[in-house]
Amino acid sequence: MKSVYLDNNATTSVAPEAVEAMMPYLTDIWGNASSVFYETGQRAEEALAALRKSVADNLGAANPNEIYFTASGCEADNWAVKGIAYANKRKGNHIITTKIEHHAILGACEFLEKQGFEVTYLDVDKYGFVTPEAVENAIKDNTILISIMTANNEIGTIMPIKEIAKVAKAHKIPFHTDAVQAIGHIPINVQELGVDMLSLSAHKFHGPKGVGVLYVKNGIRIENLIHGGGQERGKRAATENLAGIAGLAKALDMAVSNLDKNMAHMTKMRDMLIDGIRERVDYIKLNGPEGENRLCNNVNFSYEFIEGESILMRLNMKGIAASSGSACASGSLDPSHVLLAIGVPHEIAHGSIRFSVGSDTTEEEIKYVLDELPKIITGLRMMSPMYEAFEDGKLESFTAKLKEDK
Repeated sequence: MKSVYLDNNATTSVAPEAVEAMMPYLTDIWGNASSVFYETGQRAEEALAALRKSVADNLGAANPNEIYFTASGCEADNWAVKGIAYANKRKGNHIITTKIEHHAILGACEFLEKQGFEVTYLDVDKYGFVTPEAVENAIKDNTILISIMTANNEIGTIMPIKEIAKVAKAHKIPFHTDAVQAIGHIPINVQELGVDMLSLSAHKFHGPKGVGVLYVKNGIRIENLIHGGGQERGKRAATENLAGIAGLAKALDMAVSNLDKNMAHMTKMRDMLIDGIRERVDYIKLNGPEGENRLCNNVNFSYEFIEGESILMRLNMKGIAASSGSACASGSLDPSHVLLAIGVPHEIAHGSIRFSVGSDTTEEEIKYVLDELPKIITGLRMMSPMYEAFEDGKLESFTAKLKEDK
């Protein structure tokens, strides 16, 4: 049986080069970077400084001390939201975000609401976009943070971050963006984007799991999330994961260096898959935008009359790995909050599958999926009471009506 991995938005394989970069910090340079009074610790400290500079350079940061290493993208998101909220609570208590953020942002905001903070969850359009005008209209005198993701992890929508950053700057409000899904898929330069904070996670771009970054522009006040030590210039207690950081730095360097080539290849694979599914399967809806405003590796369709979990199980039987949305919410039986926010009905949202191609995805693998997926959809629909009701004229098709409306 073939093995085709198309869930790169959940996690990527660790690049051999990243593994190789990590090894010295598991064997030779194994010291604690905070133990600076002897050579073993000094070597670790020097290595950490060099890795921090590498990450800063690849993100376009003005200074390496704007880079803070975390244990994950979720931690970085939580730190950005809670840290700014607590550091600025005397100035105000209002936060602006969107309804389609990752659960790390939404969960942090919901937590803060219980602490007396006010959160505006902005609507998005049918493709998942929020406009700079909508952001500006939501600003109040007590707004202390705007947090909007760079690109959506489920439907691939790339937000107008640079324009939103200008709005935030004009109103002197700190602006954070969750770029976890964007690194390796679009160009990212924190100074060009104009953001004050940015989150990323190594395992989304062929680095190791358990290590991430929060970029915090110098001058931005942020309260600590983890207390108890002086690491990360006193802002994040915990001995630095030097080997993980080395893997992150190497993977980020590769992602930036190979970005144009990888984007071109993934775009080709993405479009081949989107076009092929449209040609072979009826009663479907592409979720998210078309073309250049969509992540180069993201394909998300809703398949009417059937459940996404059933599709996934049958894909797995054919050796094909995909997902029904965010890996962080994979245990939930609720439909995707992202799909509901863009106007997809509950019953259609339940039948959604996300394929996310990688830089190593081949045309042969895409063709294999296009051979197997239509058979799986047809087989499941033949067992579906909803499809039977549709064929009997007792149920209307949501996707067919979309075509008529166009």
